[in-house]
Amino acid sequence: MDRRTFLQSTAAASALTSQSIAASGQTNSGSAKNSISALTQNLNPTIRHARDVAINILKPSSKDLQHGLELHADSVVFDSYGFAPRAAIDGNVLKTLIEAGGSNTEIKDLQEEMTMTRCATNDGERTEFLAAWRASGVTCIFQNAGEEGQDPLRLIKRLARFTLITDVMKDVVTKAAMPEDVSEAKRAGRHCLYLTGNGVPLAQQWLTVPEELSYVRIFFQLGIRMMHLTYQRRNMIGDGCGETSNAGLSDFGRAAIVEMNRIGIVPDCAHSGWQTSLEAAKTSSKPVVASHTSCSALHPHIRSKPDEILKAIVDSGGYAGICCIPRFLRKAGDISTLLDHIDHVTKKFGADYVAIGTDVAYTSQNAAAERKKLPITGKKREEFRSLWPADDFVTTPEATSSIAWTNWPLFTVGLVQRGYSDDDIRKIIGGNVMRVAQESLTSHQ
Repeated sequence: MDRRTFLQSTAAASALTSQSIAASGQTNSGSAKNSISALTQNLNPTIRHARDVAINILKPSSKDLQHGLELHADSVVFDSYGFAPRAAIDGNVLKTLIEAGGSNTEIKDLQEEMTMTRCATNDGERTEFLAAWRASGVTCIFQNAGEEGQDPLRLIKRLARFTLITDVMKDVVTKAAMPEDVSEAKRAGRHCLYLTGNGVPLAQQWLTVPEELSYVRIFFQLGIRMMHLTYQRRNMIGDGCGETSNAGLSDFGRAAIVEMNRIGIVPDCAHSGWQTSLEAAKTSSKPVVASHTSCSALHPHIRSKPDEILKAIVDSGGYAGICCIPRFLRKAGDISTLLDHIDHVTKKFGADYVAIGTDVAYTSQNAAAERKKLPITGKKREEFRSLWPADDFVTTPEATSSIAWTNWPLFTVGLVQRGYSDDDIRKIIGGNVMRVAQESLTSHQ
């Protein structure tokens, strides 16, 4: 999408411009009102509501708003970890599978496949998909393209789904194999996905270390450019963030990072334990990232990173991608708190080492109606990989709406409000991810 189209269709927003001007005490001419009305017509109710909530929190001046939107439209915007817009399921199809006695795995796989691929097969879901991309002004997402784990057959499922999307919808979204592809997508007015595998694929035969890590190169060849070292739990690489032992990297984990460096895969410690994260950053010869995290200095959480670890990540040349999860951000858990976490990393380590990794997705407006078609099923056990500590924090609808994925333009506006230079904003909203992507491929064999 070119700059003019973005500014006309999303420039973020319906209420956005009108409320901002009203808040600053300015009056609107007839032509201005017509312009605002035109902008409003291009936002669906879900996106418009999220914009209303965020703008009410930020209350930017019309000058900051306009500058932020123009800067966002002109920049390569690279979500350091996230999800392409999600489609609604086909409730009738999934209901048929459930009533036929489909296994939990079959049901889960079909449900996930529909949310990830129906934008390519259903006109209504394609419309939702396009509307979200247009509103976001995002050039590229470091796309979650692997179900958390280390089994190659498990990891390949999401990779296949997003390969399908980028094969079928080339006019809208393409797969970026190299950073230059992201730049080209921006020039062409398209969007793209840069893929992360959410796990290091292992042969699981445990014969030799090179043989065990042989799938790392294969998944690189399939398009994967970043991998989680661990998820919540312990694996053969190290302790995840949910392990109370906090034991750090294993010897095998160190070998895995060496191989990832050699191949050109970014090691991601977002879900790793604190000691694992620290040791990974110190072991790696290439940048290590925490692609979607928060700052422990503002609120300690198993998914946050203390300053000591952030420094190690910075020293590796990597970045901390601040996420849009209210429970991790804490305080109000809204767009203002998101900016607070960005401020912390920037003031402590510099604007070269922070990004935004939303870890959220836009969900089709049709989703709720389709889910109502499903039969009521019994309670399922919590998955081992996702055991979370007890937490009584209550996430408000306002907080969630304010940091909705489609509010990306307002993240830029918020940075403008806080006095960041244009150059630093460009780094935070995409430039730092591009730099790490390029440095990780240096001397690729």
